[in-house]
Formats: sequence, C-alpha cells, structure tokens
Amino acid sequence: MNSIPTAVSIRAVAKHFGQFVAIREMSFDIADNEFFTLLGPSGCGKTTLLRIIAGFENTTSGTVLLFNEELKNLPPNQRPVNTVFQNYALFPHMSVANNIGFGLHMLGWSRKDIDDRVDQMVKTVRLEEFINRKPAQLSGGQQQRVALARAMAPKPKVLLLDEPLSALDLKLRQQMRAELKALQKETGITFIFVTHDQEEALTMSDRIAVMSAGEVQQIGSPSEVYEQPASRFVAEFIGDTNLLDASVVSAQSNQHNQVDVKLDSGECIPATAASPHALENGARGHLSIRPEHITLNALSTTNDLAGTIRNTTYLGTDTQYEIKLDSGVNLFTRTQNSGNQQHNFSIGNKVNVSFAPNSARFLSH
Repeated sequence: MNSIPTAVSIRAVAKHFGQFVAIREMSFDIADNEFFTLLGPSGCGKTTLLRIIAGFENTTSGTVLLFNEELKNLPPNQRPVNTVFQNYALFPHMSVANNIGFGLHMLGWSRKDIDDRVDQMVKTVRLEEFINRKPAQLSGGQQQRVALARAMAPKPKVLLLDEPLSALDLKLRQQMRAELKALQKETGITFIFVTHDQEEALTMSDRIAVMSAGEVQQIGSPSEVYEQPASRFVAEFIGDTNLLDASVVSAQSNQHNQVDVKLDSGECIPATAASPHALENGARGHLSIRPEHITLNALSTTNDLAGTIRNTTYLGTDTQYEIKLDSGVNLFTRTQNSGNQQHNFSIGNKVNVSFAPNSARFLSH
C-alpha cells in the first residue's frame, strides 16, 4: 500500500468528553480508493472518530490529515467529505431529483450542471424510474440509494457512512452490501464505513479497524482479522471461536511464530502466536480455534483428543456440534451440510477431534 496515496491520516487522535475518554490516542492511515471499516460494539468510539473526520467534533489532541492537508479548524461544509447517516435525513417534501441536487444548489452549481449531475447519479444508483417520487413513496433500500446519490453528487474525496444499513431487513441488507461495494469500486471514492455488524465488515471491506473502549485492537484485511486475531477481544467479537485456557510449553521464534501450548486440561496442541509475548515459554493465555476448523471423525485409537457429542443444532447451511472432550473441555464445531457427508453425528456419539494445520491461535491478551 506504500505506492497508493493516503486519503486520511489519523495521527495521535484522542477525544475526551469531560472525564469520559471516547477515543484513546490512535494513529493509522486510510488509503485512497479504499473501503475501510470501523468495526466495534456500541460506545467503542467509532462514530465519534467518524464525526471528527467530518468536522462535527473537534479532537482533544492529535490531528487528522486529508490527502496530507490538515483539517483542523476547517468547518464541515468546507471539507471534501460527505456523510450518509443512519436515518438517511432525506427531505420528505422533495422529489428524488431535488434531494440529490439540494447540496449542489447550496454549493452554487449552475442549473445545467446540477441537472447533469443528478441525471448521472440517478443512473449510478439505478433510480431512473423513481426520479420524481417523494421519499415516502420509496422502499427503505431506495431511500438509502437516494441518500448515497446525494452524498456522492458533490464529488467528495471521502464518503463517511454511519451504520447506513441498520434500518433495513436482513435480505435487503445483504443485497445492499454488494451494491455498496460495487458502488465504491465504480466511483473510486474512499469509503469509511461504521458498523457493529461483523458480517457487514467482512463482506465489504478492504481493511477493518476493530475497535474497543476507544482503542484500535487490530487493523487488517477481513481474512487477517478473522483468521489471525491479535487479541481475545478480536477473536470473540468477529465470528465464533473456542477459547481454551492454555500456556506455552515450547516456542520457535521464526517467521511462522509457532508454539506448542498445553491446555489446562492437559492436551498439548501446536499453534501460532499472536504477539511477541505469546512466544515466551510459560506465557499464559487462550487458545482460539474457529469452529469450522475442527474436524470430527468416528472414534479410533490414533487421536488423543477424544470426546462425546453433547448437543447438535441444525442451522441450515451447516450443523453445530457441542463436544465434551474426555478431559472435560467443551468445544463447538460447525460442519457444512452437504449431500456427500460421510458422518452425521448424534448426541452420545463418541468422536475424535482434530484441527486444521495452523488453525489454532494462541492469544496472550
């Protein structure tokens, strides 16, 4: 990413509201033409950071740069940034065309330029048939497209999206995820997307910043934050995982950061270390294993990790099994429901448990 221009630089930014620390000092860059997501639970500071970039909040300390220009003291209407809010904030008495063109009119664009740009944006979001309708005559997904078109019409360099899909039903959210990602690639605008929904973040983002309590826990691609979580919080917050108390018994300081860990229940398992501290012999932490990385087989005598099926849950595309190992440890695993399954396990079945290579992650915090 070094050759790609930086769109937004967050440099030692902190935000306090009285005694409450909304954002602890954080620094990172967002690349031009990137779909970047701020992901975290309510109250973690992600919307506050978005509002700082937009100019609706000032920093307590630190600076924000947009294409290497400092934004401090620049009011929101003078920043080449636009925001799509959760409630869309459409004017109910205006048509689709007038909603999209309103901001351009306020910026002093000519009538011809406004009309041309509105026509272009209506085609971009595929609302040609609805150009004269009022917001109340549109579905939730159509209203969101209007809000997107209005925000993109002035050609901002950065588009901020504050949980814009949260008001939609599941099917429409899934549809709009694909449309948003395609729209970002088509326009080349840098998108900074705020959500608490892990699936949204994983399906749309080029990179994700996972936030908790005003701090960035990890930044990486969707596969990196899912497959290689840096902390227990990231492992638990993104997707499902098994977390088992363990300690390092042997560490190899190489490019793979391989360690052998011993579960408190006695089993020894090879894993990858998530941090330098996790490479220290005797380090305490948690072994994280995603349910889909666990394989179940009919019981044999070749695997020490033997257990019993305690519960099964049919989930449509896959089945979740709860297993109690002979050592007393409980594990959850998921197996895809396909037509050529070799085993369908039932409650009480004895099974062997194995893990895909490099799928176990040792987390020291």
